[in-house]
Amino acid sequence: MASGQLSREEALACSGCRHACHVMLYADTTSKLFGRTPIRHIVLMQMRFDGLLGFPGGLVNPAEESLEAGLSRELLEELGLEIPISEEDYVETCYAPALSWTSKSKLILHFYVKKMEEEQIREVEKAAASTAVDHGLEVMGMVRVPLFRTNHDGGLSFFLSHSFIGNARSQLINSLLRLHLISPQNLAKALRKSLRMHATTREDLQAALAFAERSTAAGAQP
Repeated sequence: MASGQLSREEALACSGCRHACHVMLYADTTSKLFGRTPIRHIVLMQMRFDGLLGFPGGLVNPAEESLEAGLSRELLEELGLEIPISEEDYVETCYAPALSWTSKSKLILHFYVKKMEEEQIREVEKAAASTAVDHGLEVMGMVRVPLFRTNHDGGLSFFLSHSFIGNARSQLINSLLRLHLISPQNLAKALRKSLRMHATTREDLQAALAFAERSTAAGAQP
């Protein structure tokens, strides 16, 4: 078992621990970008209130409900639809990275993956933007993961360079490989491009910070 991982039974036996469940919803598709680039798979994530990317879900209380019932409840709030989650969708359990929680009690993450039909995914996207009670509050909106590569290595490489909550990026990458939604070779290419992009992003942020500091100094002058 990988470092930080534990069994479902061990997690539920943890005294004083908090629990959160999240799910990756995905579907196959025959759609093509600009009529020529096969998209192949739709994978849903969401932009959170804190500006980080993550999977739908949230805190659950195993003392009052099953993990799956708690996750379904969270999905109804965030996506606006009842999506049944079963133990068959369960993938793994692990401790959250230390920076992901501020409480003294440890946070345990339970991860699920559920395959749907493309039309069901579209219904989720529509409901999330129109009827979900958390839309515009805890959830800024749903996003599709671009698994393809465009000119100048755009697509997945750009997406992976964004900021993710906790271990959501590793959950995404592991799921893509485990489900064969992308080849290891193409994933490695995207990750190498993402690493190079971080250096450019750092330079852009430093330039933006310098501009903001100059503007602040100018505004402080009488």
